[in-house]
Amino acid sequence: MTTNTTKVTAPVIEDRNAWRWGFTPQAEIWNGRLAMIGFSAAALVEIFSGKGFLHYWGIL
Repeated sequence: MTTNTTKVTAPVIEDRNAWRWGFTPQAEIWNGRLAMIGFSAAALVEIFSGKGFLHYWGIL
């Protein structure tokens, strides 16, 4: 007599913090994180210097 047994496996979850090249969800997450850091840095420069970011670098 044979019995049918089903093996339950957990779904494969990709590491969302992995550094991957190309158009992958991980790359888009890192792109967003780096954009937030850059925007925050530009805002802090403007707040503490009293000048806009482009004025600070002498572009305008």
